[in-house]
Order: sequence, then structure tokens, then C-alpha cells
Amino acid sequence: MTITKTYTKKQIDTLYQALSKQGDIRKTPLYAIFQIKMSDCTITAYESGKVVFQGTGASFYAGEDESDIVKPTNQQVFPQSGSDEVGTGDYFGPVVVCASHVRQEDVKKLHALGVQDSKKMKDEQIIKVAKELITFIPHSFLILTNEKYNRVHEHFNMNAIKAKMHNQAFINLANKGVTLAQIYVDQFTPPKSYFRYLQGEHSIIRDIHFETKAEDKYLSVACASIIARYYFLDTMDKMSEHYNFTFPKGAGAHVDKAIREFVEIHGKETLQLVAKTHFSNTEKALS
Repeated sequence: MTITKTYTKKQIDTLYQALSKQGDIRKTPLYAIFQIKMSDCTITAYESGKVVFQGTGASFYAGEDESDIVKPTNQQVFPQSGSDEVGTGDYFGPVVVCASHVRQEDVKKLHALGVQDSKKMKDEQIIKVAKELITFIPHSFLILTNEKYNRVHEHFNMNAIKAKMHNQAFINLANKGVTLAQIYVDQFTPPKSYFRYLQGEHSIIRDIHFETKAEDKYLSVACASIIARYYFLDTMDKMSEHYNFTFPKGAGAHVDKAIREFVEIHGKETLQLVAKTHFSNTEKALS
């Protein structure tokens, strides 16, 4: 399948920032700004503004896949289980995935705490709310350190890593005695691709409701988002203390500057212990 769209320069830049952290950057074709290979789609952006999506996942990455996206529901069902991840767009720091379980009796307290998508909350608020959540919301979290992430990424792309971590988080939650109810996952890849990434796993959690921006719609995903962010921040703080270095978040130009400073202090070989070195920031900062 091939889909062609016309984007503005800003939209192309945003697309690159989002996809370059998940796929493999290919040699740029003639008149192209970039080409990125995902597991099920190749995206090529041209100087003219044309963006070409080629592959079985073209409709998903082009934002036209209606068959793979479950429509939002106006009413939440309880109990419910949900998962979310953080750190995938940050050059420095780990990838953290959390799965949480919310019961009807938790709803009032969650609303009182102001639970919402962690991306809409300041870090100070996240820490405060998360410390409350972990005392009464059943949850399971996984932290993939940079050292292990860089080894794993040699064999699996970002979406495959996330799929495996989401699946394991739900398995761990069930092993804690939680009966997984309606399961929600913030959709980051088509469901067919999600389950293809899990082929060969000993146990696979199925019957999942995939939905984009699920953290805005379902309390279990919102709780998972906040708890995951809390442990991401905690890990970043420990890294900063260990290396006596302030690690910036994100993957912008400010990160490139920090990379050079870190390498000057701790050496290039240490970078793999604190960063996702396949990000284009590494080459830009050190070339």
C-alpha cells in the first residue's frame, strides 16, 4: 500500500522527530529530506512537501487507518487495566512501561487527585500524585536501562521493544493476583504489528482495546502514565547524582550540547550507559 500526502515544513519536522526515534534512518533518496524504515512501513519526505508512506502499515502512519483503531467510548468500564510508556522520545534516560488496574471504588479518589495524562502535568505534580497512586492502585512497572536498551535495539526496533514491555507489564500485574479486566493500551502501532512483535513470547495478553491518546480517556492508562513518569524521573535523578551531571529531557538541540559536555567529562564509551545512542543526536553532536 502507498499513500502520498502533502505536509508543511513544520509537519515534516514533527514527523521526523517522532519517527526517527522508533525506526531506522535510511540513505536519503534524491530530492528527499529523509527516509525512515519502520517494521511495516517506509516513510519518505521530499523537499516539495510530499510525504510517501509505503508498506502494510502505511494507513496507520499516515493517520488514515480506521480499521485498526477502536473508536472511543463515551463511558468507561470498571474494573479496567491499562498501560502506557515514557522515555521513548528522550535521548537520555530509560524507557519505562507501567500497567495499572482501576476499580470502581478508586474513581472518586482518582478524580480528587486530579489524575490525567502525565504529559499535561508538571513533574512536581506527577511526583506528588504518583506517591499517592502507588499506595492503592495495583500496578506493575518495568524500567529498561540505557545499557540494556542499546543492546536490545540492535535486534528490535522501538515499537517491538514497547510491545514486549507492555505485554510483560500486564503479565506481571496478573501475577500479582490482579484479574485483568477491560484492557486498554495507548496505541503506538497497528494491533496486527503489536501482536506480530510478540510472536515467540511464552505468554501473550490478548483482548486488548487499542486506542490513540488513551491516556486522555481511560483512568487506568492515565494512572499508568503518571506512575511510569514518576519512575522515569526517579531514574533520571539517580543518574544525575551518580554522574554529577544534569541530563536534559527530550531530544532537541539542547541535548546535543549536553552530549558533548558529558563526553568531555566521562568519555564517549560511557554514553551507552545513559543514552539511547541510535538517536540522530549522537551523530549530530559528535561528528
